[in-house]
Amino acid sequence: MTGTDGEEGARGAPGPERALPHPDVGEDVPHGRLSARPAALPPGFARGEPGTHRLDGRALLRVPPSAGAGAPVRPYWLVVVLHGAGGTAEQALTWLLPQAGSGRLLLLAPQAAGSTWDVVGGGYGPDVARLDAALHEVFRHFPVDPAGLAVAGFSDGASYALSLGLANGDLFGAVLAFSPGFMAPMVHHGHPRVFVSHGREDPVLPVGACSRRLVPELVRSGYAVTYREFGGGHEVPPELATEALRWWVDGPPADAGP
Repeated sequence: MTGTDGEEGARGAPGPERALPHPDVGEDVPHGRLSARPAALPPGFARGEPGTHRLDGRALLRVPPSAGAGAPVRPYWLVVVLHGAGGTAEQALTWLLPQAGSGRLLLLAPQAAGSTWDVVGGGYGPDVARLDAALHEVFRHFPVDPAGLAVAGFSDGASYALSLGLANGDLFGAVLAFSPGFMAPMVHHGHPRVFVSHGREDPVLPVGACSRRLVPELVRSGYAVTYREFGGGHEVPPELATEALRWWVDGPPADAGP
């Protein structure tokens, strides 16, 4: 997948880190906080119809093939996938769906309210609220393993995934950031694992000003980071999407994935 017009790096430098961490922990939308939490067996549970479903115009939800009416109920794993600037929820699904594989993996792709995510334009707000509403809806109807949530994104979406992931590490156990430009968490919760990939010939978000700066910052802050540079541009190579999903699903050696 290649970048679209309007990515932050196309204007020169990556987006500024306008929302810097601060000591006052805000548990609300303006601080990038999500309130939705999963349940292993929600009260409104019903086996979801396989396919891609639209959630009130806010997001797309991809439900894997059903295990069958008589099969035991097993909680899903869920990954939120965030599109790049000028992109769509449909596009976000295209680079992760072929690699998804597991019959227990839900993909939730929200649509930004504007041309890109709110924090890039100046501050958290409508997109955090949209995502929170979509997560509440999913969690009402699908059993989701609390230990099996991740947030992923490409370009602007990767910057947003890092920002939301670090602010909501008590919800997301992992962040998958493909070609990020910056990160701007206002608060920090938990310590999610982080996977970062970036093309050495990226003309939109140059690797030297972006991931080679961000990864050391994450490591110094105590995050476990897996970093992959590749010989390419502003894209998500299929093999790296596969590696990132396997890295998340397999987890540390003691983890058991879907």
